[in-house]
Amino acid sequence: MKREKAVTAYSVLLPFLPRRPEQVLPYAALVQWTRAQRLWQGQAMFVEPHQGFAYAAGAGFRVPVGLGVTLMPLRHPYEAALQARSLAMTTGQPVIAGFGPGAKQFQRGLLGTSYASPLTAVREYLTAVRGLLDGGGQTLTRGEYFACDAELAAFPAPRVDIGLGVLRPGMARLAGEIADVAITWLTPASYLRKTVVPALREGAEAAGRPVPRLTAIVPLALSRTGHTAAEVALASNAAHIRAPHYIDMLRRSGVDVAGDDPLTNAAALVEGGAFLSGDLPALGEQLAAYRDAGVDEIVLNVTGLCNVSGPQAAMEELKTLLAELA
Repeated sequence: MKREKAVTAYSVLLPFLPRRPEQVLPYAALVQWTRAQRLWQGQAMFVEPHQGFAYAAGAGFRVPVGLGVTLMPLRHPYEAALQARSLAMTTGQPVIAGFGPGAKQFQRGLLGTSYASPLTAVREYLTAVRGLLDGGGQTLTRGEYFACDAELAAFPAPRVDIGLGVLRPGMARLAGEIADVAITWLTPASYLRKTVVPALREGAEAAGRPVPRLTAIVPLALSRTGHTAAEVALASNAAHIRAPHYIDMLRRSGVDVAGDDPLTNAAALVEGGAFLSGDLPALGEQLAAYRDAGVDEIVLNVTGLCNVSGPQAAMEELKTLLAELA
């Protein structure tokens, strides 16, 4: 089933892991006062994103938020549904609650063993969360990895959309079947167009449902003196280009990051369109490729600039990008 294509929105990613909740406030204010649609944060092990967003709401910045993504081993599906709906009730705004299984090493560290079938684990987890959040708020899941026979008491709240972190075709097909939003990270526009979007459509058609929305979290930076694009790309994605699942996704997209030199691998990100760099017109053209690929929401990720030049430079960059591109 097809869906009507909406105008691509721009959102912002919190470009660092906050150590104090008040560090979230300037970015929540940025969303409130600009054309940015949503404030996103990935999993954090200092100030957990649900808590940081709730703090911002309590300080008066009640903005739409996205969790891209929280890691399944950290919480049971019931706790995941409860936290997501609590956040929607606290902010008074819709929430995209994105989930992902995490790396195998992370799974083993928390669970004692990794998911033998991540696709099965994700299917069970998201099915349980959706059952709790939708309809009567009751779910019965007795799967290989998760069991949940419980009810989340019904109460009026803004909508919680269920997101799924997607890198490769199998997870994209599953997102097409069961998710409201597919969330990607470090994925070139060409890879989304050729691989991810067709897999989303395939999954949706098999399930007889609309194709999920597609959100791409895109690392980028304006060209500047003092740092090369490769240096900023490395500061943004050093951990990702060492992770097997990211290496595999990037190689599928034609970006070879399997070498021994981190800076050379980062340069490959720039060359392959996984990290965007250039002046404003050049960035505009590169981001247009994401719109043309079918992306509904582009999340501006200036983590690399924040890491090399500080949060003030990152904030100014986001203001410039939103003013010129959104």
